[in-house]
Amino acid sequence: MTARLSGVERVKARQQPRPTVVWSVVTAELAARPVGRAGRILDVGGGTGGFAVPLAEAGHRVTVVDTSPNALAGLMQRATEAGVADSVTAVQGDADALPGLQDCDGVGLVLCHSVLEMVDSPSAAIEAVHEVLEPGGAASILVANRAGAVLSRAAAGNLASATAILTDPAGRSGDRDNLLRRFTPESLSDLVTRGGLVTEQVHGVNVVTDLVTVSESGSEQALREFELATATTAPYRDIATQIHILARKPG
Repeated sequence: MTARLSGVERVKARQQPRPTVVWSVVTAELAARPVGRAGRILDVGGGTGGFAVPLAEAGHRVTVVDTSPNALAGLMQRATEAGVADSVTAVQGDADALPGLQDCDGVGLVLCHSVLEMVDSPSAAIEAVHEVLEPGGAASILVANRAGAVLSRAAAGNLASATAILTDPAGRSGDRDNLLRRFTPESLSDLVTRGGLVTEQVHGVNVVTDLVTVSESGSEQALREFELATATTAPYRDIATQIHILARKPG
């Protein structure tokens, strides 16, 4: 079965800025790699390059796999404007077909952000990520969090939607929900483990960012610092809008 992403949710995901917590984890992982091994990065469902272009600007080679030719065209335009087009490769393809795609083998880091909640088979996608990673390579995995969706809808007064997400086996609000599923930290970690990867870090992303404005929080810097402070601390981590895992391929 082909692992394709929802067009509506793709656009929404691309319009969001890079989450502070995820960006800090990704850059720390890259900084920890041996000198001279900047390596290759694979961004699955990377759209127009919200992560890929800044990483290319930092000196890395990045392959972006996406099902949308329009998104990939936007990626290359963005990379060209940033002067890093030679460091970015755009590949049209699906998440479960990574091993057979151009420049997708033996990579040191895979980004799989806002993908698993929208593909037909999350397990097939994780298995593909495992296969293309080099031994010791890492995967940054970001998904929608069921608890965060329940709380945000309840806080907005939409108790019917909150209850549906709470009780539905896949964490959906109904047939019109653009996501095929939402995760818990435990279900995501289990999926990663079954795919052959070892979970090293678990973070909550956007613990309060989606609930308060900058003016309410005091400043963007204060909001970023709060997100970093709560990202790994239960129960705040577990009620965030998204769950982030850094996992590694043994080797």
